[in-house]
Amino acid sequence: MPRTTTYTQWIAVPPQQLWAVLGDPARWPEWNPAITAVTLHGTPAAGVTGDYLPRGRVTETVHGRLAKPFVVSTFVPDREITLEQPEPAGTMRLRWVLTPRDGGTELRQQLTFTGASAAVMRKVVGDLLQTDTHTCFTRLAQLAGLRPAADALTVVIAGGTGALGRTLAADLTCRGQRVVVLTRRAALELPYPQYEWDGRTVGAWADALRNPGRTAVINLAGKLVDCRPTARNIAELRRSRVDSTRALVEASKTLDRPVDYWIQASTTAIWGDAGELRCTEGTPLPEPGLPQMTGVAAPWEAAFEGANATHWTILRTSIVLDPDAPALRRLVGLTKTGLGGSVGSGRQWFSWIHVEDWLAIVRAGLGLDPRVGLPTGVVVAATDFPVRNKELMATLRRQLRRPWSPPTPAAALTVGAVFLRTDPALGLTGRHATSEVLRHSGFRFRYPTLDEALSDLLPR
Repeated sequence: MPRTTTYTQWIAVPPQQLWAVLGDPARWPEWNPAITAVTLHGTPAAGVTGDYLPRGRVTETVHGRLAKPFVVSTFVPDREITLEQPEPAGTMRLRWVLTPRDGGTELRQQLTFTGASAAVMRKVVGDLLQTDTHTCFTRLAQLAGLRPAADALTVVIAGGTGALGRTLAADLTCRGQRVVVLTRRAALELPYPQYEWDGRTVGAWADALRNPGRTAVINLAGKLVDCRPTARNIAELRRSRVDSTRALVEASKTLDRPVDYWIQASTTAIWGDAGELRCTEGTPLPEPGLPQMTGVAAPWEAAFEGANATHWTILRTSIVLDPDAPALRRLVGLTKTGLGGSVGSGRQWFSWIHVEDWLAIVRAGLGLDPRVGLPTGVVVAATDFPVRNKELMATLRRQLRRPWSPPTPAAALTVGAVFLRTDPALGLTGRHATSEVLRHSGFRFRYPTLDEALSDLLPR
């Protein structure tokens, strides 16, 4: 059965500019590092054939020797181009569509595999071609002449090399903002200025906060929570967040003027295992709370006190549903292997948000959406419709066309978490978290329900 994966990005240039690069397949390697070379057998047009080499010693050798040429099956200038590549017992179809939108272009990329080999080729070839897709879109936009707007913010992102940070950096850049990344180790493949920092002390990186125009800080820095809940790991989770936040706060105090906008990451897990409690921005924190949840998030938020910022948002984010992030990948992987049943009692709440809605909240927090006025303070980034674990897993099975799966007892998850080197509390606990602030600020979710979100995010 054919399955299509879709990525979409709004870019602040007209379709004609993007087409100048996108409409020439020979330039594909310039903006997608997964491609080593493209040879086109003629001028770009419908019916023209060509050869491409995927990056990687083995894949490049095998594809170069055995693959048949691709064909440009659709070629509509300034609008659409489709490449069809014969695969063993199937076909790969890669389609790009440009749609004019107010002030720019919506770029949509669709990758489809058909035939008996579709599942294998989607894993081997598809994952390669779609690595860090939004960053690829950024390179494409920059090659097409995208430059920061005259009134652009300079947005300094701490933790900008993680999955969510990369998507955010790409989204803001494609919308005409200037992005600077703070990172412990520079990623040379990223098309943004980068400052190396230790995440603990104020150093030369603080110069990134000194700009002639408006400046914003987005702090996403911190160790991934997907680890065993040992005392050492919990301490490292806490330290990686608290130390980096304190360093940013101290750096902000050295500035001649306040940072214009500051978005400080936090998590709805600050309420720990909240049971049937309905959590919103005004809900008190539990005492003492789970060490790896409240015990990490509460001092993380406290470290933000004293930040030199005019407008600030502490963004308590729920689980972000993003095909490039670990949470959704793990849920999809478990469901595909027959472990898609409810976990434990199945009644624990699962609060979530589609990555596009999360990006929209961040843009609102930076003052980039005139329709939404977020006040300074705490904001919960979660849809209005949390689901229980049993509904989450049933929806995943339905979307992935998987049959019924047996439930996973709490004891089995606890044992399995040891081998997966993760925390069983991530699956056995939950909270019903929604936002009163967003509701009263004019924000509207593009993907309010789980069915709508997964229909957009999972291959169709």
